[in-house]
Amino acid sequence: MIYILFSAAAVLMLLIFISAAATTTANLGNITGAVLSLALLFFCLLHKSIYKFIGRLWERTWGKASIIVFSAVAAVCIILAAVISVLMIRQAQNYPENGADAVIVLGCRVKPDGASLMLRRRAEAACSYLMENPSAVCIASGGKGSDEPFSEAEAIRDVLIDKGISPDRIIMEDRSTTTAENFAFSCRIMKERGLGGRVVIATSEFHQYRAMLIAEKNGLADCAAVSSHTQRLLLPSYWIREWYAVIYEWVKG
Repeated sequence: MIYILFSAAAVLMLLIFISAAATTTANLGNITGAVLSLALLFFCLLHKSIYKFIGRLWERTWGKASIIVFSAVAAVCIILAAVISVLMIRQAQNYPENGADAVIVLGCRVKPDGASLMLRRRAEAACSYLMENPSAVCIASGGKGSDEPFSEAEAIRDVLIDKGISPDRIIMEDRSTTTAENFAFSCRIMKERGLGGRVVIATSEFHQYRAMLIAEKNGLADCAAVSSHTQRLLLPSYWIREWYAVIYEWVKG
């Protein structure tokens, strides 16, 4: 019965990752998720044969060494994924206790008809905070990609104005193409305008931890988070992809 349940879970997860790839684009997140789902499914279907193979392999010196190395690598990967996930969850819940000087909204995809759902949710999360903190200004950050009709900053501004935020409180940063540039250019704007260093980052929940790492590298040590929620079917793919991005950020230093 346990193998049947795990097989059903593997099929469900496989469908979720395939659907995410079809809805957005294939990336490390949905590819990794699909591979892991397939591995679990094959293990459940062929577990008896796999156990016998492992038993025969264990009887050989090189086979025993291979099993130990594989198990150690798998354990390290699982622990690393768990640690990163805990850090991501903690930062996503790091809501600001005191009023911030600026809210930086990080851009993402713009569709032909305007902000994507993910970008709209980021702007709406920022809007809620801005309404509660009328002294804070907002930096709408994001340039125009080659496949976008206008800049992400413009899309953010339009959502904020539509929700009742005064245009006077919105500062446009429409040149960045990466998260690193989001913060580099936004920090430059903050210095030019004499804004303080208390910053709230408005982005998706899975993105908050890495965004905080990059913000700190740009001298923003006092960062809090207002997080938007990602569609449930897409969240696993983005979450797994973020593991790779966080590790890259750590290695890059």
